[in-house]
Amino acid sequence: MRQAIVLELLLSMGSFLEFTNDGAEVVKFREFIPSILHVSRQCLASGDEDVAVIAFEIFDELIESPAPLLGESIKSIVQFALEVCSSQNLESNTRHQAIQIISWLAKYKSNSLKKHKLVIPILQVMCPLLAESTDGGEDDDLAPDRAAAEVIDTMALNLPKHVFAPVLEFASLSSQNANPKFREASVTALGVISEGCLELMKNKLEPVLHIVLGALRDPEQMVRGAASFALGQFAEHLQPEIVSHYESVLPCILNALEDASDEVKEKSYYALAAFCENMGEEILPFLDPLMGRLLAALQSSPRNLQETCMSAIGSVASASEQAFLPYAERVLELMKNFMVLTKDEDLCSRARATELVGIVAMSVGRMGMEPILPPFIEAAIAGFGLEYSELREYTHGFFSNIAEILADGFAQYLPHVVPLAFASCNLDDGSAVDIDESDDENINGFGGVSSDDEAHDEPRVRNISIRTGVLDEKAAATQALGLFAEHTKISYAPYLEESQKILVRHSGYFHEDVRLQAIIGLKHILTAAQAIYQSQHEGLAKTKEVLDTVMNIYIKTMTEDDDKEVVAQACMSIADIIKEYGYVAIEQYVPRLVDATLVLLREESCCQQEESDGDIDDDDTKHDEELMDAVSDLLPAFAKSMGSHFAPIFAKLFDPLMKFARASRPLQDRTMVVACLAEVAQDMGPPIAGYVDRVMPIVLKELASSEATNRRNAAFCVGELCKNGGESTLKYYGDILRGLFPLFGESEPDNAVRDNAAGAVARMIMVYPESIPLNQVLPVFLKALPLKEDHEESMAVYSCVSTLVLSSNPQILTLVPELVNLFAQVVVSPEETSEVKAQVGRAFSHLISLYGQQMQPLLSNLSPAHANALAAFAPRS
Repeated sequence: MRQAIVLELLLSMGSFLEFTNDGAEVVKFREFIPSILHVSRQCLASGDEDVAVIAFEIFDELIESPAPLLGESIKSIVQFALEVCSSQNLESNTRHQAIQIISWLAKYKSNSLKKHKLVIPILQVMCPLLAESTDGGEDDDLAPDRAAAEVIDTMALNLPKHVFAPVLEFASLSSQNANPKFREASVTALGVISEGCLELMKNKLEPVLHIVLGALRDPEQMVRGAASFALGQFAEHLQPEIVSHYESVLPCILNALEDASDEVKEKSYYALAAFCENMGEEILPFLDPLMGRLLAALQSSPRNLQETCMSAIGSVASASEQAFLPYAERVLELMKNFMVLTKDEDLCSRARATELVGIVAMSVGRMGMEPILPPFIEAAIAGFGLEYSELREYTHGFFSNIAEILADGFAQYLPHVVPLAFASCNLDDGSAVDIDESDDENINGFGGVSSDDEAHDEPRVRNISIRTGVLDEKAAATQALGLFAEHTKISYAPYLEESQKILVRHSGYFHEDVRLQAIIGLKHILTAAQAIYQSQHEGLAKTKEVLDTVMNIYIKTMTEDDDKEVVAQACMSIADIIKEYGYVAIEQYVPRLVDATLVLLREESCCQQEESDGDIDDDDTKHDEELMDAVSDLLPAFAKSMGSHFAPIFAKLFDPLMKFARASRPLQDRTMVVACLAEVAQDMGPPIAGYVDRVMPIVLKELASSEATNRRNAAFCVGELCKNGGESTLKYYGDILRGLFPLFGESEPDNAVRDNAAGAVARMIMVYPESIPLNQVLPVFLKALPLKEDHEESMAVYSCVSTLVLSSNPQILTLVPELVNLFAQVVVSPEETSEVKAQVGRAFSHLISLYGQQMQPLLSNLSPAHANALAAFAPRS
């Protein structure tokens, strides 16, 4: 009887919640929470678990309610939930409900968890739950280890700074545990947090990899399986830093490919595929053993392993480029067999094989592929008759790759493949939407914003899963249309109009993947239109019409699209159009473009709204780096096309831009601003003088940044400010030289930083040589030459040296041996342009004219190759 009353009371409270918004009611309701917890504990003690489940449903409603119903009671709710999920004697469903409450709090009330210092207590329970295995008969969805992994993942995404250290500590201790379940939990935990805590993990890769690579050699299969899973996650999320550890990681993956367990093998092939994706020539020493194992596995493994193998071969082919040629023929021959499979269960393998042929084709190139292509094209087209969306998706990607390598040679295939892409683009949208009310652990789109007030936590939203085959197929077909247009240009004329209509329609599609491809494709359509119409009567008007359509969509996208990647792509495409077509072509759009740029710099666009709700700590600002980099690229594009006429527009954009240079902003923000200012100064010229006093102190600080990219951009920026800023920069010369000096020393590890520092000094000397103590500066300057990495600085640096020599500057003429050695290295360098070499040659000729035979001992010290190259520039008698 008592249980029934309690149940009824709890249920009525649940329905009361639906109508609770009034402040007084909220406070009143909070008073019930201790009683609910007390009754629930009593019922659990007497075996009445149903009551606790209903209590959790009420807490679920509390989290979902728009009213701030939790308040201080969040602490006692979390404590109760942790007690329940730790109790192994309770029913799986009861424990799962408790973990679910923690999961919802992590997702939608993460700031409240931070405020009430609940992150560590939760992790102290969740991490050990990863070691709790379930018997085979239990529903996987209720398994505590899986649910705990979801909680940890969600917390890592929303509170990375608070999660990383405790999880690393748990992993370090558990990796030494005698119980293999804890060793498995150790590496699982690291794999799970790698996406959310990526920046922190990148800085601690040594200790993290020590744990995971050790686990990959564990005698227990379950531990090795978890380690290969973690390695796959690292390879996916910790790029590009993880690649620098290839010497320790790749041999371990190679060993794991030989594992007795198919599960470990499959995860290791996945890790290999993800790891190699960002590799370059460093893969070459491993190429032969890798391909030996992969080709063997491809012929003797079950289907699912073969598919993962194909992904890995694709990554290896992309990384090794021309070096892959010896393996290409064998791979292509094997793929022929996969590309004719027709059974339903084999179509996924056929799709992977089709994708792989496209990737291998990119390595082999046009000469090698064109003669052998027809059977592959035939098989790819035939695949469209098999009614399998994933196969169609991968086939569109295959055709895109072939179009890229054949260029105009792809025109012969257009009548066959363009209608297939049109058909995929025109598929019924309804089949691409799927409402999903489950809590899929891969859906992390609703992470909390960073404020300390519960009212600013995220509202709870039902998940909408729209990642289906049809959607991916549409995105791939949309991409294909753009690439066909870009690579075949004039031959694309019969399909241009219909393709443009589809891309315009898809630029407003409901899913961002399709919109992104449409935004990229529209730029290619414009490129093709220009090529097609340029020779036609009224061609200019037709091209203008296409430009108008494209620009209007891009400007609208900048402020109205809700996806940052799509907006970033629109900004990049606009910057490219401004550079390629010039100011006259885009003049009519400039006022709207400037307004849209302002909206983005003020972080007021549609895609930035989640970050401007509530009070956000500067420390936790999560603005999207890629988006703001793209926005900041618009300013130099304007400056390049407008020159000094950009000045009144820059005046409007300057203050919103400088907000990103505050000391409280992340390092990436500050260097973004400095790079932007450098490029604007370079192309806008003298008007930059009006900003020197506001900008120079920030740039000088950046010269001492802990990040090489920041130092490099700062060095470039001070040089451009001095070159274009006139006398307003003179008072800073002493500070600039003091700031640049360490960048020339042994303590500077980055060659590109040193090259840009040399470029800055060169520009300073060129504008105000009398303000530079050349006797002190030139020896240090010349010692840093020749340039090692950033050859965009060559013209500035070697023009400066040559000018000083040609003017017979007494300070530089004390350094003739260094100059001869430098000139010899410049003229033999394959990196330097003929223009730079000619300039250096003129300076060398001037030295010969000054010193004649005295130069002979210096020349005889050079290698024959260097001496001969220099002699070619000597004046002929």
